[in-house]
Amino acid sequence: MSHTIVIFGASGDLTSRKLIPALFSLYKKKRLPSDLRVVGFARSVFDHDAWRESLRESTVQFTESSFDADAWKEFSQRVFYHPGDIAESADFQKLAEFLVSIEPESGADRVYYLSTMPQLYATAVEQLGASGLAADADGQRRVIIEKPFGTDLITARELNDRVHSVFREDQVYRIDHYLGKETVQNLFAMRFGNSIFEPLWNRNYIDHVQITVAEEVVIGSRASYYDQSGILRDMFQNHILQLLMLTAMEPPPRFDATLIRDEKVKVLHSVRPMTGGDFAAQTVRGRYQGYLKEPGVPRTSQTETFAILKMYVDNWRWKNVPFYLRSGKAMSCRSSQIVIQFKSPPHLLFGSKVRDFDANRLVIQIQPAEGLQLHVQSKVPDTEMKTRTSTLDFRFGGDDTGRMPDGYQRLLIDALNGDPSLFARSDEVELSWGIVDPILAAWRSPAAPQLLDYPPGLWGPEEATEWMREQRREWFDVCPVIT
Repeated sequence: MSHTIVIFGASGDLTSRKLIPALFSLYKKKRLPSDLRVVGFARSVFDHDAWRESLRESTVQFTESSFDADAWKEFSQRVFYHPGDIAESADFQKLAEFLVSIEPESGADRVYYLSTMPQLYATAVEQLGASGLAADADGQRRVIIEKPFGTDLITARELNDRVHSVFREDQVYRIDHYLGKETVQNLFAMRFGNSIFEPLWNRNYIDHVQITVAEEVVIGSRASYYDQSGILRDMFQNHILQLLMLTAMEPPPRFDATLIRDEKVKVLHSVRPMTGGDFAAQTVRGRYQGYLKEPGVPRTSQTETFAILKMYVDNWRWKNVPFYLRSGKAMSCRSSQIVIQFKSPPHLLFGSKVRDFDANRLVIQIQPAEGLQLHVQSKVPDTEMKTRTSTLDFRFGGDDTGRMPDGYQRLLIDALNGDPSLFARSDEVELSWGIVDPILAAWRSPAAPQLLDYPPGLWGPEEATEWMREQRREWFDVCPVIT
């Protein structure tokens, strides 16, 4: 069957910065269907050649040394542009006619990628339905929807209902680019493909888990979006809860999309709800100094740029093991990592000869470089029996350029192949919002925890460090351990 990808909002930044470079990389690796076509749809005025040239310039920029001019010349002949407005039904009829004109008579499988403003997701889906473009008559139809999927539980349910009025759930691919990263996918291989980790992956051996997504950048020109969103909507409801699910999930009976997503949803069902004083005791909120001076930010804003959530997963494997979820802007460095902090040995044989004893720790680094680091105790050479913490490093290799493939490559090829394993299901999205919404409500109430200031370039407010020490634990505040 022939294949077509239609990108709505094709003149936007995501298309030039991520989607086309990812598709071009897949083309060079010979992983795309041999007869794939890419059609851009947006209000900007381009003809095919003008759009191809625009994309060539941006693809050179974002693929750097891996750009191949000859390969681009071949690939670009698969790329087309059709101007249109998502609000205009007539433009969808014209798009339908155009697709028929470039596809074989037997039809084609189509993937519709919604790279538009979130406010247009439902409109685009309904226009696809009304124009007949969503019907499976001459090939399978799938739709990819970018985050954010709703702004709370109510809007997420409403969007799900409107999407399901046109597409079946098995046709809907809610994308989170974090799930396309090699390290995130490697959690499956590491946990379920090795007998040395899984027997220890439980409350008997693990003291706590830290999941940190730190960004050194400030919000910059994103104020119009960010001040309405805040750190919980921007990072926790999607990226960080996804990492929590993959860390805490049970092994599925087999590597099957439905079974994998079933296990992820079970984790969300097991998250202990916060009530009463939990919102003050188990959360920290902060804002970097200078946020109120950012262009477009109201001077009365109470939006957070930093947050910590302490969560529990109440099941047999994880009962009473705290999961510390943390994210912030304007922090010390850009680093995303999962830290599995194991318990200390029940009895230390070496007493005072131990030098700065640390319990074993597994650091799973997601970005900027991707890899693993295991912290173990070893003997200091040429001493009686003094020990120290040593590290075992593993860095993921990458493609033929030495770089790791962008997450969009994995996700786009999975969508083309009809594999939803790394995409969010409707119940998963709604359960995530069901966890975040009560925290947001508590933070907007008179009893909200104090909004703590912190200077840019640190790991958040000083109070966050003290908060962790009060629990007799320490943050693993280390900039990327894998470089």
